[in-house]
Amino acid sequence: MRKATIRIVRNDDTILRAAADGFAAAWAAGEGEGDLFTFSSPAQLFAVLPPTRWDLLERLQKLGPATRATLSSLLERDIADVEADLVPLIEWGFVEAQPDGRVLVPFDVIHADFNLSAAA
Repeated sequence: MRKATIRIVRNDDTILRAAADGFAAAWAAGEGEGDLFTFSSPAQLFAVLPPTRWDLLERLQKLGPATRATLSSLLERDIADVEADLVPLIEWGFVEAQPDGRVLVPFDVIHADFNLSAAA
């Protein structure tokens, strides 16, 4: 099972420390903990994953490898709009493009992990 985790971390030192700890744990265990997508703020997260992209990601994950035309039909959206949403999802690594032109979500699970707290 391939897992991805989405995190919002506002502090660069915290990001670097978490990356180093994750690397050390993966090295000791002999395997990684999964893919990690780190965002600096909720605004950045929602800029990359607004509702239309989240819906596309969710549908594609359930569907499996699909063509852009199939996604356009299922989402009842223009194919150009679907393509415009796929580009950043592919760039960020949430979606993979296959040699045959289909796209897929390579993760069985995508977990969001962030806190809202009064502490700075």
